[in-house]
Amino acid sequence: MARVPSNAKELFDDMIPRGIASNPDKAKQVGAVYVFRITGDGGGDWIVDLTADPPSCTRGVSDKAQCTIEVAHTDFQRMLAEPNAGMELYFSGKLRVTGDPMLATRLQSFFRLAA
Repeated sequence: MARVPSNAKELFDDMIPRGIASNPDKAKQVGAVYVFRITGDGGGDWIVDLTADPPSCTRGVSDKAQCTIEVAHTDFQRMLAEPNAGMELYFSGKLRVTGDPMLATRLQSFFRLAA
């Protein structure tokens, strides 16, 4: 990611949709449906559907998510600034992944689309 967003809203409401629109084929290569539940100030709930044509990023939750990521906003910001922090947060219980945990490993390539 070229620039770390100031909060999750900026990332999911602006940067990710713009990156998906600019690179729909790369987004579809990730090929999964994610739900992000970011708690605290600056957070919210987003559905990132990288299987749709075209791929999309919208507010809300979905029972079709293949991978759900739940984390506090402050920890989420840390993950964006320090890509290796995700494992530490996961093992300390601050980052919860439900559904297919292997899909979470694809997130780095997805976040690179945000420009």
